[in-house]
Amino acid sequence: MVAFFIFLSRRMNSSGGGAGGIFSVGKSKAQLFDKTTSDMKVTFKDVAGLDGAKQEVEEIVSFLRNPSRYTELGGKIPKGALLVGPPGTGKTLLAKAVAGEADVPFFSMSGSDFVEMFVGVGASRVRDLFRQAKEKAPCIIFIDEIDAVGRARGRNPNMGANDERENTLNQLLTEMDGFGSNSGVIILGATNRADILDKALLRAGRFDRQIHVELPDLHERIDIFKVHLRPIKIDEHLDIDFLARQTPGFSGADIANVCNEAALIAARKGKKAVEKQDFIDAVDRIVGGLERKTKLTTISEKKSIAYHEAGHATVSWMLQFANPLVKVTIVPRGEALGAAWYLPEERKLTTQEHMLDQICATLGGRAAEELFFGSPSTGALNDLEQVTKQAYAMVAYYGMSDKLPNVSYYDSSGSYEFGFSKPYSDTTADLIDAESKRIISEQFERAKKILTANTQGHHQLALQLIEREVIYTEDMEHIFGKRPWTSRADELMSELEVTDQPVADVKTTNTDETKPAEENPSIDQTTNNEIA
Repeated sequence: MVAFFIFLSRRMNSSGGGAGGIFSVGKSKAQLFDKTTSDMKVTFKDVAGLDGAKQEVEEIVSFLRNPSRYTELGGKIPKGALLVGPPGTGKTLLAKAVAGEADVPFFSMSGSDFVEMFVGVGASRVRDLFRQAKEKAPCIIFIDEIDAVGRARGRNPNMGANDERENTLNQLLTEMDGFGSNSGVIILGATNRADILDKALLRAGRFDRQIHVELPDLHERIDIFKVHLRPIKIDEHLDIDFLARQTPGFSGADIANVCNEAALIAARKGKKAVEKQDFIDAVDRIVGGLERKTKLTTISEKKSIAYHEAGHATVSWMLQFANPLVKVTIVPRGEALGAAWYLPEERKLTTQEHMLDQICATLGGRAAEELFFGSPSTGALNDLEQVTKQAYAMVAYYGMSDKLPNVSYYDSSGSYEFGFSKPYSDTTADLIDAESKRIISEQFERAKKILTANTQGHHQLALQLIEREVIYTEDMEHIFGKRPWTSRADELMSELEVTDQPVADVKTTNTDETKPAEENPSIDQTTNNEIA
């Protein structure tokens, strides 16, 4: 009996983790980073890009180091800041940089750490976290994935039962702005779902600021590549600007994955340095999937795929606002039997002409099948899905329709605050369907006209695809001639080269200070991001 109770008590102590055992289940699980005991090595120098976000976060760090500089004028530092952005853009890395730069204690934990199977544990951990933070003030609390506990209350009532997540959120709201004083405690939160957070959590006095951490643009991707290429042995002739242009829409985590994958590919080939082709293969591997060399196709299937992909390439080459083509391939990757690789134009504003040209280029493959084979195939499924979504977005979201002008049924908050999920009548729904079908049919006929006018070039491209399996931009220029339009990426790169010149050179190249806004080459940098 005595041995059994000793064994049971030891099991209870070990089940809770830590000195208190099961009785410490309500204690905070936050990890403390202190300047004396922390091994946090990340600083702001390791965070490439994100200049706007870094500026706001640096202000918080600077206040904690020298608060009198701000308080002598009567100002107060914001109590909380919320890092909002897509996954992989560097929100957690930015918080680690704050821990590395600040000379104050830094508590770090995840939003899911508050939630347990026991009732009341989440609220208890919130109280314990803030108790520890007040003892070590001034300090910073970082809660990653705060949407795990900060979701709007009352969305999914659990049949009248006790909701542990809502209790945890209520306690968090009380601690952030209750009767108690939290002077010197600054809270950083990170989420990619700011639209579902409770409004009480975002009001002034709690998370006063929302710091948007967006996907990096062309210039920022160059800086990110420079950071991730430091530990990699690269070829001395490698062009980092070229790599940045090949990865539009990639986040910082995606770029790190590209660099790592390129190093693995080069090592697999027995190279002593990572070359340009290794990075191209890495991007293909990540975006398109693993190359399936064992997949067998007949001669007729290969011809059908080649004509389909050549249709995409031909139509997009002849349209001004279509994305510039990088290469066309009929090598199977992942679920795709072939692909046309483009460099998406990273525009701040997209006009109706841009979207129509994009739809027309996407329909080029199906148009080639119908024009030259007489019967469509199932290979255009992904194309049709994209086209349908774009057409409905033009009509129902952007108001780009003659019969439904300047009307948008898009709810950016996602909360359906007016109490209905379908804010239009059945007659309007029929009109949206009819307008979307009209847009698609018009662009399909336009694609067929372009292919009819360039039949010889299309067939030549398709035959080269069957023979070589991969065609690049240089081959397209040899067949159709150089495109007369300059891509936006080229304009941005030329801007970057101008800004990198000495100040005297820049002044001599731009002496007209009364230049109107329409002619300013940097006007795209100041457009409204909310519209985009």
